[in-house]
Amino acid sequence: MLMASDLAVSRAHRKVVEDVSLALEPGVLTAICGPNGAGKSSLLAALAGLLPAAGGAVKLGGRGVSSIPARERARLIGFLPQQADVAWDISVATLVSLGRLPWRSVPGRPARASRDADRDAIAKAMTAMELDLLADRPVSQLSGGEKARAAMGRVLAGEPDWILADEPLANLDLSHQQALAVSLKEQANAGRGVVVVMHDLAAAMNHAGRVIVIDRGRIVADNIPERALSREVIENVWQVPCQWLGERGARALAMGQLPA
Repeated sequence: MLMASDLAVSRAHRKVVEDVSLALEPGVLTAICGPNGAGKSSLLAALAGLLPAAGGAVKLGGRGVSSIPARERARLIGFLPQQADVAWDISVATLVSLGRLPWRSVPGRPARASRDADRDAIAKAMTAMELDLLADRPVSQLSGGEKARAAMGRVLAGEPDWILADEPLANLDLSHQQALAVSLKEQANAGRGVVVVMHDLAAAMNHAGRVIVIDRGRIVADNIPERALSREVIENVWQVPCQWLGERGARALAMGQLPA
């Protein structure tokens, strides 16, 4: 279980997350939603141990996340930032293979996984993100959506217990958005914890098992999608008149002034 207790996070001496307590269960796709500047990315980074807590604590399996050695934490948590920049113009296959680094041997320590296990994990990640035909292409020659898929492939190759992804559906076309959302649900169904920041409320409604809405650094809703993203919550938090249309699992959000 990944837990936050009375968590506070500061950036530039300003609290952007305050008094957040939650318990995240493996086997569930959890979406974190909220307006711009609500603190979503800061909360996700703190859960991954990448931002220090200004108050409270984050624990994974009862251990303080920040106290877990970096290599071990990288095997437990796969983190995808909003901007997954690549410093070198490497091939897609090489980028995805970097997800196996936490499992490689280091001087004086045995290998954590065999080469066969590495190859199998990389191959599965490439296929899951539809990257096989792009394997030899340099990252500099990828579109924004292709780069996003390659970055997610790196995370999947690491086979972490937890996947924390910041807006992974951004920059993807409709078919790849759907494919990635399904893939993330499959990761959760396989027993992994999956926590995803989403701006697309319809995607959160249709694919998440749990939605956490934060506003001004605090949780204002935490429930199944139908309740956490109710019309009342959306209108109060986003200040937009709206209405859900369609059937469960295929809902669309109509926004704007609606007839009485």
